Order: sequence, then structure tokens, then C-alpha cells
Amino acid sequence: MSITRKEDPRAVRSKQTFKKAMLSILNEEAPPHQITVQRIADRAELNRATFYLHFQDVDDLMDQISNDFFDELSNKLNPLTHDEIKEDREQFTLFLDHIYTNRRLISVLFEHKGSETKLFVLIRNLIEARRNKKLDLIPTNYVSIDILTSSILGVLTWWMKDGINFSSEYIANQVALLYKRLPFE
Repeated sequence: MSITRKEDPRAVRSKQTFKKAMLSILNEEAPPHQITVQRIADRAELNRATFYLHFQDVDDLMDQISNDFFDELSNKLNPLTHDEIKEDREQFTLFLDHIYTNRRLISVLFEHKGSETKLFVLIRNLIEARRNKKLDLIPTNYVSIDILTSSILGVLTWWMKDGINFSSEYIANQVALLYKRLPFE
């Protein structure tokens, strides 16, 4: 018989506090490579020893923040994989709103190893899931999933860096126009 142990609520709270402290520091536009454990511990109002109980170093903390963020992003994309969703553009706009709200974090995560690839895989999996549901309707000469994913990722990257003055709705509509329908068809 396997006994699963719940994590101590104090440990969960401490980890969350360190993550919030790191996000707070990142929002001040501090370069991640200049952030120290001491600075994070000071912001969290906890000590360095507690930090090292939960994380190996600042990179480990960033990895966990990255994993949490991409899990959340995946949850935002999940409704777009279901056929019963009638308002695809509205759902895509909600996804873009989340991107917009977290654009600073995303730009920092893109500097962190593997994050851009994680976003690519999320979008690719979405497109592939939607295509698999409509295989009989897709012509053989349809744009490849990787090309489509790369172009959407390129639009999102440009939007986060240079086009941020455009609304989520505008970007959703432009992507839809670009592909003559929602980009995930």
C-alpha cells in the first residue's frame, strides 16, 4: 500500500512566497542573471536557509516559475482543443489577454533556457489536436503545422516586443484574417 504524503502547508506557503518575491523583482525589470538569493529572500521576508530548503539556486526557482507559467498557459489553451467551443476567436482573445498581462514575465522566460520552445510546443500541440479532429476536411497541400506554429509564435513575439499598443482583440482578428479563419483550423 502506497501512502501519499501531503506537502507541509508551511513549505507550500514558503515556496509561493519566494516565487512571488522573484516575480516582484522581475517586474521591476531586474535582469534575471543579476538577481541573488539574498535579494529574493529579503523581498520574501524569509531567510536564505529557507530558500535552499526549496530551491537549489535562482535558476531552479526560475525553472519552477517557468513550469508553473506554462502549465497555466496550457490550461488557457485547452478550451481551444474542444470542438464544442463555438467562440474560438473569443477564447483566443482570452489567451492573448493572458499573454499581454504576463508579457514582462514571458520576455524574461524567453531568455531562460527552453521557454520559447515550450511555447512553440504548446501552440503546435493545439494546432495538431484541432487538425486531427478535422482530418477529412484538410487538403493535402495545407500549410505544415510547424510553419503555422512558427508564424503564430512570430506574431506573438513581435506583439510582446514591439506591437504591444495593439489590443488582444486586434491581434486575434489579424491572425484570423491572415489565415482566412481562426489560425488553429
